[in-house]
Amino acid sequence: MIVDELVKVALLGATWVLYVLFALSVVSIAAMAERVLFFRKNRQGGEALRRELVRAITAGDPGGVHRALTASTTVEAAVLREALAFRDGGPGAFLDAVESALAAERPGLDRGTVLLGTIGNNAPFVGLFGTVLGIIEAFSYLGTGDQSAMGNVMGGISEALVATAVGIFVAIPAVIGFNVAQKRAGELENSVMSQARLLSAWIQLKDGRREEARA
Repeated sequence: MIVDELVKVALLGATWVLYVLFALSVVSIAAMAERVLFFRKNRQGGEALRRELVRAITAGDPGGVHRALTASTTVEAAVLREALAFRDGGPGAFLDAVESALAAERPGLDRGTVLLGTIGNNAPFVGLFGTVLGIIEAFSYLGTGDQSAMGNVMGGISEALVATAVGIFVAIPAVIGFNVAQKRAGELENSVMSQARLLSAWIQLKDGRREEARA
């Protein structure tokens, strides 16, 4: 009974698998587009934030540092704003707070990458599954005794092979998107730590001047 039901499912062919692959393709494209917009917007804002911080630190303007961090909507600014509350503990405490805040932001940096990785790794197998179903359907025509069975077999095999090709076609962009997103996330983390080191040096400089004033 179960075998008969499975055979009926197999005889549906590869068409429905192609629709599944099409849906996966749309989802992966949407995820890649969201990541592109996120990283592009943050990169532009991050570069502007660094320029403002350097200008404020060079000018000896602590208020300018706070204004730059408050005005920016980047990940760098969010992390540094949170960590700056610990500046009284010195550069070490500030950098520890940066690492903690950056870890909290990590899920946002990785958003969509698990989906892209899953689609990239499994879309070829979905396509292969469609190919197997298509071949089963194609060879089922041989048992009908119809003179045109061979034509149906060849047509079914052609459709089955298309499923494999579509699966690979869906997987390649998803894998590329996954790798690029991982690279951009790493670059963003480096940007955060670079600007954190800049502020850490500024905090250390302020502490040194304060000690000199006391002496």
